[in-house]
Amino acid sequence: MSLENSDAIPHESLIPMHCLGAANKPLGSPFLAKLRTGTPVWVVQRHEDVRQVLTDPRLNRANLFAPDAPALTPYPNLLDSPDILINLDGLEHRRLRRTVSRAFTPRAIARWRPWVSSVVDDLIDQLAEQHRPVDLVAGFVRSLPVAVFSRLMGLDSLDRKRLAYWSDHAFATTAFPSQQVQEAMADFVAFGAALVAQRRADPGEDLVSSLIEAALDDGEVTEEQIISLTVLLVVAGHEVTTTVLGNALLYLLTEGRDTWRELGMDESLAPAATDQLLRGISISDRDVLPGFMRRAVEDVEVGGVLIRAGSLVAADTATANLDPDVYPEDWRAHPFSSPDTPHLAFGAGPHYCLGSWLARMEMELALHRLPKRLPGLRLAVAPHEIDWRRGLLTRSPQTLLASW
Repeated sequence: MSLENSDAIPHESLIPMHCLGAANKPLGSPFLAKLRTGTPVWVVQRHEDVRQVLTDPRLNRANLFAPDAPALTPYPNLLDSPDILINLDGLEHRRLRRTVSRAFTPRAIARWRPWVSSVVDDLIDQLAEQHRPVDLVAGFVRSLPVAVFSRLMGLDSLDRKRLAYWSDHAFATTAFPSQQVQEAMADFVAFGAALVAQRRADPGEDLVSSLIEAALDDGEVTEEQIISLTVLLVVAGHEVTTTVLGNALLYLLTEGRDTWRELGMDESLAPAATDQLLRGISISDRDVLPGFMRRAVEDVEVGGVLIRAGSLVAADTATANLDPDVYPEDWRAHPFSSPDTPHLAFGAGPHYCLGSWLARMEMELALHRLPKRLPGLRLAVAPHEIDWRRGLLTRSPQTLLASW
């Protein structure tokens, strides 16, 4: 969904190489634009204002799907379901989030680090055995988070092509015909229902079984909510890391070669580098939505602008992460120094990304071990020849052909 007002978002922010570089002038107040559907939307870009939008209860997700809500996308995808976790607010959201949050605490994720490290090494071994050039997306970028989350969900035998198909359609906005998207989602939800039924009958040590157990303890989480949460976790659990890692590797193998070499020599640099890459490289397709969407449930002032109840608001985290009033220096100039102010790549407030710690760990391990093992890794195609995934909520390379 692009903005019909071409002046609303700078053209540079739509460059496929993702929103690289620091903003060079102060950001302004919220401004009105239009989505491709014709729906008006307030676009908020200053770091302080974006954080307010993401944390203020007067601006929520659930109201985006109220009966009188205007259209966001040409047709619905998985994330447009009003019953899914990310579209709930208040007590219902907190209750459902609790059923899964304990699996994604920093302490819980740390226990996975040795195993994830071994997965990274195995995937690099497999790359090294392939005929060159290799496709880094198929052989590493997508394979790593899929392998990790499949183990977490107890889905080691799941057909990965089927999972990729569901994932692409779950985040589609214009990429496929509407009927095809709805059929894919119906198949996906049927898979989720069958999986929940199987784990209820034969529980294990996996996340789905723990969700069912937590729901029983709570007593108010419905079967439909368990199924929707399972489906969301299956696809979102690997989609974010796939997108972030693909974009980061493209940068490191082109403009960021010096950073690539240093990452291979010193693993302690990886956490700060991961933070800076998350801050500096947007994963959203801003030709689809200009930010994290919210809707005002009452009149609210943001950045000196009065936003009326019922209005749509887009929190442009990509631009906020480059706000010169908060981050005066170009992120590329100091890739191994964590920003003083936390970035907003994973959102903020009640809907802060549940899987952020897992995504960080996977990135840290990948961004050290790949350049350590394959320091001469290089793109086998010119950057302008890269095929991009389009018509989805996220933007990343479809393929990354590389050699060494």
